[in-house]
Amino acid sequence: MSTNDQARPTTHLTLGRRVRRGLIALAGATLMLGGLAACSHVGPHRGDMSQMSAEDLARMRQRMTERVSSELSLDDAQKQRLGVLFDKMAEQRKAVMGADADPRAKVRTLLAGNTFDRAGAQQLVDQKTGAVRTAAPELIGAFGDFYDGLKPEQQQKLRDWMDKRGGRRWFGGHGMHMG
Repeated sequence: MSTNDQARPTTHLTLGRRVRRGLIALAGATLMLGGLAACSHVGPHRGDMSQMSAEDLARMRQRMTERVSSELSLDDAQKQRLGVLFDKMAEQRKAVMGADADPRAKVRTLLAGNTFDRAGAQQLVDQKTGAVRTAAPELIGAFGDFYDGLKPEQQQKLRDWMDKRGGRRWFGGHGMHMG
């Protein structure tokens, strides 16, 4: 086996690890968005998506799409896959949030008595993780389709950004922070 043949598996494993890290970061960001929205303080503020109107969410999505498209120089097909990814993230957020108008009310009920409602908390966690588990295959598929549809230089830019940021700050009030 030549030196180059020996190097390939290591490089392949490193790329595989990076892809897994990206998927883990995506899943973590999705969970975090749902958790923050469900348990954040009352009143709209940056990062509190639970208090945003449908129009505000649409504007935020548009800004994120424009920012990612600009940073990665996406073509129309890539933008479409990004849109599908954002749709799947929104679906998962809705599933995690549930149909309640005030998701924080569930958390407040856990604290209503003299003791913490552990059984109720476990039920809430089971409900939220079940929603994530159910939606995860579609979300992973959408992320995979988006990532696999990027050109090698775009994939590298995304990996470099993730390495630089450590997976933090995926989304914010002004979109994806890649610079």
